[in-house]
Amino acid sequence: MLTEFNLFGVFMAPIVVYALAALPLTMGVRFVLWWSGLLGWFWHIALFEVSLYVCILCLLILYI
Repeated sequence: MLTEFNLFGVFMAPIVVYALAALPLTMGVRFVLWWSGLLGWFWHIALFEVSLYVCILCLLILYI
């Protein structure tokens, strides 16, 4: 069950914590794709990066 997080007396929704956790994971996957040269295969790189972030965020919410 998802519960609220208490941060110095301010209750935050769990989506905030998941969104912050998805950022470094997305940056890591993005770096690996850039390093391997696979990032150049995509037509619109910014759109791909946003969709990658959303996919990682959804996987975090679903499995953690």
